[in-house]
Amino acid sequence: MEIKILEERTNPLLKRHELRFEVAHATAATPTRDLVRAELAKAVHASKDRVVVERMVPRFGTAVTRGEANIYDSADVAKSITRAHILVRNGLKEKEAKGAAGAAAPSPEPAAPAASVQAPSAPAPPKEAEAKPAPEPAAPAKPAEGAEPAKRPKAHPKKE
Repeated sequence: MEIKILEERTNPLLKRHELRFEVAHATAATPTRDLVRAELAKAVHASKDRVVVERMVPRFGTAVTRGEANIYDSADVAKSITRAHILVRNGLKEKEAKGAAGAAAPSPEPAAPAASVQAPSAPAPPKEAEAKPAPEPAAPAKPAEGAEPAKRPKAHPKKE
């Protein structure tokens, strides 16, 4: 696996270096994000926890993968700026379970109805009496007398 840095620029506002890179992996499958992070860390002389790979896109039909990564000034800055799902992909944050978020905030229970005594109601009429026959399908509309039917254009006009 061979990594080539295509472009590097500094972003002082976000305290990071933004890289575009290309990985040649002629004899192997597309490398994992973790392996690329380790190789990029070696190439720029930074610790692996400061390197965040934003995206990796393998090129169809070739053994080349292009991508973008950010090298932050510290791991704390990386965790505070980078989006949560990207941190999960890079192994810098644990994935939050959906069930845990729902269990943390219990939903309020509906209030119990007040105990009251109700008089028994009259029995419901049988369902057979309620059944009605299905309506018949409507007949297609006929044109009014004297009106010409709409003409359809020919699909292929004859050539003369």
